[in-house]
Amino acid sequence: MSANPSLVARAATGRYRWTICAMMFFATTINYMDRQMLGLLAPLLQKDIGWTQVQYAETVMVFTVAYALGLAVFGRIADKVAEKGVYGTAMAMWSVAAMLHALASTVPGFAAVRGLLGFSEASNFPVAIRTTAVWFPKKERALATGIWNMGATIGGIIAPAFVPIVAVTWGWRAAFILGGITGFIWLVVWMIIYRPPTVNPGVSKEELAYINSDTGGAASAEAKVGWLSVLRYRETWAFMVGKFMTDPIWWFYLFWLPKWLNESNHIDIQDMGMPLMVIYVMSCIGSVLGGWVSSKLLARTQRPNFARKLTMLVCAICVMPIALLSQVQTLTFAVLAVGLAAAAHQGWSANLVTLVSDVFPKRAVGTVIGIGGVMGMLGSFLFSGVIGETLQRTGQYWALFAVGALAYIVALAIMHVLMPRMTPVQLREDSSRVIGLG
Repeated sequence: MSANPSLVARAATGRYRWTICAMMFFATTINYMDRQMLGLLAPLLQKDIGWTQVQYAETVMVFTVAYALGLAVFGRIADKVAEKGVYGTAMAMWSVAAMLHALASTVPGFAAVRGLLGFSEASNFPVAIRTTAVWFPKKERALATGIWNMGATIGGIIAPAFVPIVAVTWGWRAAFILGGITGFIWLVVWMIIYRPPTVNPGVSKEELAYINSDTGGAASAEAKVGWLSVLRYRETWAFMVGKFMTDPIWWFYLFWLPKWLNESNHIDIQDMGMPLMVIYVMSCIGSVLGGWVSSKLLARTQRPNFARKLTMLVCAICVMPIALLSQVQTLTFAVLAVGLAAAAHQGWSANLVTLVSDVFPKRAVGTVIGIGGVMGMLGSFLFSGVIGETLQRTGQYWALFAVGALAYIVALAIMHVLMPRMTPVQLREDSSRVIGLG
């Protein structure tokens, strides 16, 4: 039997781009390890620092606001500054911020370093999406995004496995210091190996040609675009809607899931590792599977609109069982339902962010990702207020899970109205695609 010609041709081009993808995966893993420590260590922090439930929610909101600001800033920087410098600087910033948690001894001090962490960690997604657009042809971007985005769930798996052990053995401050050290190790490797694909000695001519195979050649030195320029297009607003409506659900899982497990299933911090690991393992599978299915559909049909949206529809349907959590109150069902929803979110997210690099030129990708990310964080900020008010009044989570069950299908419907087709944006006057016209 002869080998698949497409696989042979792809192997002959070289694989250095996947080394870069691996580095983005590790960066995302570190990003989420540092981020998730707050939820995992909340009981210990509440004892040592003395914060109340309200102050915990306010600390989460400080992180959220700072993250939104960071997305806006780094979304612009990603389109103007070389990937090596901006990624390296951002990693150094959030690693320092992680280590500074060990010095915090008051609620305001902890909130301040949490804000610095949120601002700097916001760099990861716009810079990674921009780097993906530079290193991968369109037909591989969803898969590449799914792989590095899987770092979010791997971080979610590693953190509950090791953070409680470190905290119990050496104290919660040691956990934050270890997270910062890990970031600096990544930084050293990144600064050594990264060069743009056009000048990277590890990239063959064949691989460079493959990277640019569906973009009409290497990126040109076009003028950068401003926020107002991309806001004029319905494609930008479609992405903004997707982020605004679904990012809050993921942040709900990230910051409130450990508390929900503790309050609803009476699981202590030392026993929380296994349920969270199962949930994030499922999430990890969803991240890769969502990108893989979309890429396979695209390769088979050559229809990005069909491939991306069908995959996102399946993900939206897979989220819905979490609405039953109030009816079936067993730990096994809870873990499996939330795990499936988290997996579906990651598959959704991999395709949602890939939409941007599918329809926008490389020079605008970081800006659009940043704007969408700000909307996602705005939604998360508002939803955090709803969460706190709901739990304060009722003490019940069922309404919150019901919102999570419906958010994705509603978001996809609105996105399809705004962007019924996925044709490339030319960033010029085009009355048929500008908001308010046609």
